Amino acid sequence: MDAPRRQAWIRAALLAGLAYFLIGRLFAGPATGTRLWRLAAWVISGAVFAAQIWYEHFRLRSAPRSTALHSALAVAIGAFALALAGMIRSLSTGSSLRPAWFLALIIWPVVTAAPAFLVAFAVAAILARVPRSADTR
Repeated sequence: MDAPRRQAWIRAALLAGLAYFLIGRLFAGPATGTRLWRLAAWVISGAVFAAQIWYEHFRLRSAPRSTALHSALAVAIGAFALALAGMIRSLSTGSSLRPAWFLALIIWPVVTAAPAFLVAFAVAAILARVPRSADTR
């Protein structure tokens, strides 16, 4: 893999991971209309996920496995950042650092990245079977 393409997928994964983190933090705040805020967070996160798959498939022309790995990595980055933010917030409120937080730093990324990989792989595999308009000329 060439350096510019590698930098492109790493940059995309970091950007998507940051987006998942911001969505998780910003949409968790409101105390009223919690259901609506959660639904909005799911929809926006889904749009970020779809955009990353689109970018990997159509712009970078990544294979389904690479697309799935990169998308799952972005999800794991967002989950890790949310767990870390929760740990820091817990410490800032005067709570002691519990071992559960260290487990969360590992479990949250794994639990979110595994289904993200499966879904991204399925979508990318389907997209790989659809002829691209540029390929049909």
